[in-house]
Amino acid sequence: MFDDLRDLYQEVILDHGRKPRNFRRLDDADRTARGDNPMCGDRMELWVKLDPDGRVADAAFQGKGCAISMASASLMTETVRGKTAAEAKELGSKFRDLAMTGTCPECGGALADDMDRLQVLGGVAEYPSRVKCATLAWHTLNAALDGGKEASSE
Repeated sequence: MFDDLRDLYQEVILDHGRKPRNFRRLDDADRTARGDNPMCGDRMELWVKLDPDGRVADAAFQGKGCAISMASASLMTETVRGKTAAEAKELGSKFRDLAMTGTCPECGGALADDMDRLQVLGGVAEYPSRVKCATLAWHTLNAALDGGKEASSE
């Protein structure tokens, strides 16, 4: 059973890596930032459009990198829609915990459904050098939401 679940997770990562969702430029974005992972060469640009209530109305990215960084950005752009900046940042913080440890004991409540969806990337914790690939999009999101222009996974 565990092998079947791992295979499913790998398929989801490969699917998002090969055909990332929201891989486009967002011309009417309110916020933008560039992300760089100098250790492996992953690079991306992220655009975020906020609605009048300060919630993420749309998020999109472009860039190039490994399947993990592209899948993470793809899943992130889908998951943060409808969230306030604070909620998106909290989700990113919990995702970083998941990526570094493989688990997220404090990911219940309002975050439970989103974290279940992001669980496919929890396996990167077994490969410490890949954690930066998985978290680059989230660092870039934080930079964009904070009004910064650059983010690094370093």
